[in-house]
Amino acid sequence: MIPVQGYTGARVAVLGLGRSGLTAARALRAGGAHPVCWDDNSDARARAEAEGFETSDLSRSGAFDGVALLVVSPGIPHLYPAPNPYVAAAWAAGVPVDNDIGLFFRSFATEDWSDYETPPKVVAITGSNGKSTTSALIAHVLETAGKSVQLAGNIGRGVLDIDEPDDGGVVVLELSSYQTDLARALTPDVAVFTNLSADHLDRHGGMGGYFAAKRRLFAEGGPDRAVIGVDEAEGHYLANQMSEGAGDDRVIRVSSGQKLTGAGWMVFARKGFLSEYRKGKQIGSIDLRAIKGLPGVHNHQNACAAYAVCRTLGLAPRVIEQGFLSYGGLPHRSQIVAEAGGVTYVNDSKATNVDSAAKALSAFKRIRWICGGLEKEGGVSALSDAAGAVVKAYVIGREAAGFAIQLSGVETEVCTTMEEAVRRAAAEAEAGDTVLLAPAAASFDQYDSFERRGEDFMVQVAKVTGAA
Repeated sequence: MIPVQGYTGARVAVLGLGRSGLTAARALRAGGAHPVCWDDNSDARARAEAEGFETSDLSRSGAFDGVALLVVSPGIPHLYPAPNPYVAAAWAAGVPVDNDIGLFFRSFATEDWSDYETPPKVVAITGSNGKSTTSALIAHVLETAGKSVQLAGNIGRGVLDIDEPDDGGVVVLELSSYQTDLARALTPDVAVFTNLSADHLDRHGGMGGYFAAKRRLFAEGGPDRAVIGVDEAEGHYLANQMSEGAGDDRVIRVSSGQKLTGAGWMVFARKGFLSEYRKGKQIGSIDLRAIKGLPGVHNHQNACAAYAVCRTLGLAPRVIEQGFLSYGGLPHRSQIVAEAGGVTYVNDSKATNVDSAAKALSAFKRIRWICGGLEKEGGVSALSDAAGAVVKAYVIGREAAGFAIQLSGVETEVCTTMEEAVRRAAAEAEAGDTVLLAPAAASFDQYDSFERRGEDFMVQVAKVTGAA
């Protein structure tokens, strides 16, 4: 655990007692603070009380008297679509508001580091798509290279729940916009921006607010090195903001699909080959085509970002390549779950928006596409242009018929349930086909998470392939 520094003897309010909130309360107590906890869910309060934490309704008059800080769990909206009443009460009382990410960056470094030969480093990854794969891939490559590494944040453990780092240790953090938006301290050694596409717009008051939340990772603390995907205008803007000139190699620009030129540090992938250029000269390359854990152009972008991070941490290209070759992929992200009768079954339940689903559709040739769920703002009609490799779509979800209507030019079948969709896709699939779950929608109409949806897909695949 990382004990929270700076609040010894102080009363600190904690709002939201899920994984990150309860961990924050523990870390505050470990640092000598007195947490005062609240959650509207009585079961969550009971769990906190069972650990000896004080609970107190933060909506009551005077609730913030004598409180030094309010720590808000990232899943709780604080400003949009409307100010959270608890957060507004803290504002009115003049109480600073933070989250567990801010507490982590304020508490990570300790006096013990003066005895270390190599100070620990933090790599933080944000963006719309590819964060999890990029984070896991970086951690995997570092581990295979013999480095001490911990994976945390939006993936793996909570940030305050990790172990205090070893000499030369690296902490790899996946950070969502929910986590970067409110943190009062953001000071990674290396910051990564993968890409940007519309998502969580209600939470951030629109696309500008969403990008601003991501940009805070770079603007608030000034990382020693920034790895920035420049396949969208926002990435170009951010790279320009962070750079002092064309040859400034504190910024590493990465791309998938275009050759990058210039005097700076570039990593890009084209036609399945990753290339590293510095000062106009190629100094490294990797053939990504045979790496099964990284299928498709979107994963090649993730590979470029991970490669750039590992290079800035001192790893040689061949060492990174060996790590890539042994990477098995993440559950629910382009995860090959079965191969039977010449048909490949792929679980990409994490493709919860249009952009990530489009990238999944570009990774395979003949696709039996399982899609649908709780639609996000803007609908899914734009996916018709990305569905050229789709033989047929099998639509699930409570609003499956409405979802199917938007897929003009694509043969569709309304299945509603995962069981029926997998059964029908498997029955019609031919050798060489890929049955792909890439929902392009949230899971909450039928499942409590994208993980549960992906697990159901795997159960149904096991049934039709005889592996159950």
